[in-house]
Amino acid sequence: MATAREKVARFGKFLSGMVMPNIGAFIAWGFLTALFIETGWIPNEQLATVVGPMLKYFIPVLIAGQGGYAVAGNRGRVIGGIAVFGAIMGSDYTMLMGAMLMGPLAGLVIKKWDEWADGWKPEGLEMLVDNFSLGLIGLGLAIIGFFGIGPFMGAILVVLQAGVQALVNLGLMPLLAIFIEPAKVLFLNNAIGNGIFVPIGTEQVKSVGESIMFMLESNPGPGVGMLLAYAVLCRDKDTKQSAPGAIIIQFLGGIHEIYFPYVLMNPRVIIGPIAGNIVAILFSVIFGLGLVGPASPGSIIAFVSMSPKSQVLLILVDVILAAAVSFFVSAPFVRSYVAVGSDDDVDGQGAIDAGSAVDPTAGAASAVSKIVFACDAGMGSSAMGATRFFRRVKEIRPDIKVEHASVDEIPSDADVIVCQKMLAERARKAAPQTAQFVVIGNFMNDPALDALQTQLTTNVQMQHAAVAATNAASAAIEGAGGEAAWNIGAADVSLGNVAADRESAIRACGAMLVKRGYVDEAYVDAMVERDREVSVYIGNGVAIPHGTNEAKRHVKSTGVVAMQFPEGIDFNGEKAYVLFGIAGKGDEHLQVLAKIADALSDETRADKLRTVTDVTSFLKVLG
Repeated sequence: MATAREKVARFGKFLSGMVMPNIGAFIAWGFLTALFIETGWIPNEQLATVVGPMLKYFIPVLIAGQGGYAVAGNRGRVIGGIAVFGAIMGSDYTMLMGAMLMGPLAGLVIKKWDEWADGWKPEGLEMLVDNFSLGLIGLGLAIIGFFGIGPFMGAILVVLQAGVQALVNLGLMPLLAIFIEPAKVLFLNNAIGNGIFVPIGTEQVKSVGESIMFMLESNPGPGVGMLLAYAVLCRDKDTKQSAPGAIIIQFLGGIHEIYFPYVLMNPRVIIGPIAGNIVAILFSVIFGLGLVGPASPGSIIAFVSMSPKSQVLLILVDVILAAAVSFFVSAPFVRSYVAVGSDDDVDGQGAIDAGSAVDPTAGAASAVSKIVFACDAGMGSSAMGATRFFRRVKEIRPDIKVEHASVDEIPSDADVIVCQKMLAERARKAAPQTAQFVVIGNFMNDPALDALQTQLTTNVQMQHAAVAATNAASAAIEGAGGEAAWNIGAADVSLGNVAADRESAIRACGAMLVKRGYVDEAYVDAMVERDREVSVYIGNGVAIPHGTNEAKRHVKSTGVVAMQFPEGIDFNGEKAYVLFGIAGKGDEHLQVLAKIADALSDETRADKLRTVTDVTSFLKVLG
C-alpha cells in the first residue's frame, strides 16, 4: 500500500507533469517580460503587448491540454483546452491552477463518454459522433468553468496571495525554508515548485512585475554550498571526488536532484541548505527581490536570465550568501561524516545502500538491450545519468539503448532499471516484472554503476580480446620463428596468498609485476586507481587488475602475473580467487588474455585455478 509520502509525490508529479512539458512557454514568456516591458532590458511597447495575452490565454490552454492528454490522449488535449477557456474568461486572475484542474477533469469526462459510447455508436457515423460529442461536452465544461471553476480558483488565489503577504508582513517568509529543503530531498521538489510556487508567482508577476515565489525552491545556492563542503572537507575519498562534478551539474545545469543523495546519506547535513535558504529568502524580502518567470531548471543561468535588469547584482549576492551560509553550516556535519566501508567506519555508520547490479552471467549480460534511468520527473537527474552511462558503454556495447523516464512511466521493454533508493518502490510498481533493478546512491559516482558497466562489457571485451589475441599470437609466432615471443611462466605465478582487502590484493599483484621487472613502482598506484574507476572483477572468481591508459609509460615490458587467494577477495559482493596482474606494451598481452578468456568460459576450469596447490597444475589448467 502506498505511503502518504508516495501519494503526495504522485500527486505532485501529476501536477508537475502538466507544467514541465510546457516550461519552454514559461521561459519564452519570462524573456518577453524581462526584455520588453517598460522596466525591461530593451523596452519595446509593441512587443510588450504580447506578454499579457500569452500569460492569460496561451499558457493556461497549454497546461490544460497537457492535463487532458495525460488522461485521455489527443481528445483529452482538445477538450481540456476548450474547457479551461471558460475558466479563463470567468475570472480576472491567471488560470494556471484552474488549468491544472480543468484539463484532467475534461480528459476524464471525455474518456468516460468514449467508453460508454463505444457500445452504441452507429456504423459509419463514428467520426460524426466523436466530433459532436467532444464539441458539445467541451462547451458544457467551458460554461461550468466560466460560472464555477474560474471564480472559485480566483478566490483560492486571493487567499494564497493573502497568506504569502501575511508571511511577509510578519517576517515569517524565511521559515518556509524549513519545509522546502527537506521536501526537496524527498523528491517533492517538482510538486512544490511547479504545483504551488509557479501559479502564485505567475499571478504576482502580472500585478507587480516580479515574484519571490520563483526563487524559493529553485535557488541553486543552498545546494552548491553543501556540495562545496563535501568537495573540500569530506574524509571519504570517493564522496569527495564526486562532489566537484555534482557542483557543476547542479549550479550550471540546474539539476538539484544531484545533491539529494549527499543529504540522504548524511541526513544531519540538511541543516546547511535550510540555513542557506533562510538567509537567501530573508535577503530577498529585505531588498524586495523577485524573478519575472520560473527559473527552470534551477541553475544560475536561469536565475540571471529571469532577473529584472535592476536586480541582477543583488540576486547574484542572494545566491552567493545562500551558498556561503550553507557551506559553513554544513561543514561540521560533512567533516564528521564517515562513509560505509571506509577506514574510519568502525561503527558500521554510513550511506545509502548502493544496491546490486544485473546478473553477471554471460547470458544475462549479453541479453540486456535497454537500460532505463528513472527519477521523479524523468527529465533531470535521470537524463543526466543516462547520458553519462551511455558514454561509458557505447564503444563496447553500442547495441544497448540507454534511456531516461519517470519512475511512474517506465517502458515495458526495459531490461535494467537504475534509480535512487528513495524512488525504488515507486519504480518497482511501474516496472515490468522481468526487469532487474540497480538501486544507487547517486548518478555521479556509485559502485553499483561501476559494477553494472563491468558486467555488461566484460564478456564482450573478453570475446574481442580472444579474437584479437588469436591474430596477435599468430603474428608473434611468425615473428619469433614459429614460437611465441613470450608466455606466462612459473616465476609469474604465486599461490596460497592472503590479503585484507581488494586494494591490498591489487597492490600485491603490482608488487609482483615490479619484482618481475615488467613495470615501474608508479604503475601500482595506477592499478588501484583503475579499479576505483571501473571494477576489474570480470566474473567466475577472476579479476584482472591493470593500470590506466596514462600509466602505460611505466610499463617496461609486457608481462602477466597470477596470484591465487584461496579465501577470496571481495569485489562489491563478488569473490575473486585469482588475480591476473597485467602490464602490456601494445597488444602483446592479448595472448595471455585469450588464455584467461578460455579458462573463464568453463566454470570447472576456473574453479580449478582457485583450488590447485602447485604452479605446474595452475599453468596446465590455464593452458
